Amino acid sequence: MKRQKSVGRGLKWFGRNILCLGLVSMFTDLSTEMTYPIIPIFLKDVLKVQPLFIGLIEAIAESTASILKTFSGYISDRFRKRKFFIFIGYALSTAVKPLLALATQGWHILLVRFSDRVGKGIRTAPRDALIAESAMDVYFGRTYGFHRAMDTLGAIIGPLVAFIILGLSQQNYRLLFGLAFIPGLVAIILIIFGVREIVPEAKRVFRFSLKTVDQRLKIFLIIMIVFTLGNSSDAFLILRARNIGVSASVIPLLWLTFNFSYFLWAYPAGVLSDRVGRRKTIFLGFLIFSACYTGFALNQSPFIIWFIFIIYGLYYGFTEGNLRAYVADLTDPEIRATVFGLFHTVVGITLLPANLLMGFLWQRFGFQIALLLGASLSLISGFALIISAQSLQKKQATI
Repeated sequence: MKRQKSVGRGLKWFGRNILCLGLVSMFTDLSTEMTYPIIPIFLKDVLKVQPLFIGLIEAIAESTASILKTFSGYISDRFRKRKFFIFIGYALSTAVKPLLALATQGWHILLVRFSDRVGKGIRTAPRDALIAESAMDVYFGRTYGFHRAMDTLGAIIGPLVAFIILGLSQQNYRLLFGLAFIPGLVAIILIIFGVREIVPEAKRVFRFSLKTVDQRLKIFLIIMIVFTLGNSSDAFLILRARNIGVSASVIPLLWLTFNFSYFLWAYPAGVLSDRVGRRKTIFLGFLIFSACYTGFALNQSPFIIWFIFIIYGLYYGFTEGNLRAYVADLTDPEIRATVFGLFHTVVGITLLPANLLMGFLWQRFGFQIALLLGASLSLISGFALIISAQSLQKKQATI
């Protein structure tokens, strides 16, 4: 895909859809983060569910979301609809949240989490495609950076709201679950009245085949598999913080600090990628990840771990939005939602063996080996991204 020339500075990238979709993600994540950290506690302390079943709930929920993203993206491209699938996905996730307050058995929570992740699987690819279609490609970096920043802002506010509600209600988990419906409802209203359908004119009859996908994108997906194998759940990093002496009561503040760092860097990193290029910015993000995982492996100070988590937020800022922007760069508009779905599915499915690998290495050989493997795979992925791009450029130049 050829990039358009810059048409000026300022807020020419910022439109109604960009703002509304950012606010939708903020309110939805606020709703989710009000409940998500409390669900394991509710399962264990109130419903008396065993840890194995808690793990099963999350495995089923996340796998469902990953698989559905490809299908929803394909159907969105096939019928040339974005807003409908975005609405259905967010509405489903919002509608089931109050049902947490009525749960009396562990499998009730399983059904709610499953339905919530089905909603996420339906909406993600069409939403990411609509973001690209609402902005010029020269501004993709800052556009996706803004969206990730708004999403993370919700992740910052959500736990604070939950902390206040639980404090005022004497740890009334069911009240918290019921109130989580309100910000989700605000998100639905924003979709209905704020988001506009934008689907570019089709240049040809829709047909998707991996043979027609840009060669750079195919290589990029392989690189993401390698990187993701070393990028396991952040829950392991929280366990590492506990391992070196950070108290359980302070862990939420540590996580809040990380999210705030991510929020601060998401948009500036997007602007940087618009100016210097997507690959260079993602490469820098992979280097930061490698440095952080090395720090998590070798550091023994509870004080220094705070700084490592702050830098880890910088990694998220440099990669999360820019990875989406790079996918958009390399994708034709007619198949954009399908490719976004494929990208999210590849990453999501790879997380399953990544978590198993991290857990096995941690248990068998210790946390240092497990974390240093993640640091090594990140370095390999970063250099592979740069080298593969240079190799393709040379090959194209000789044709």
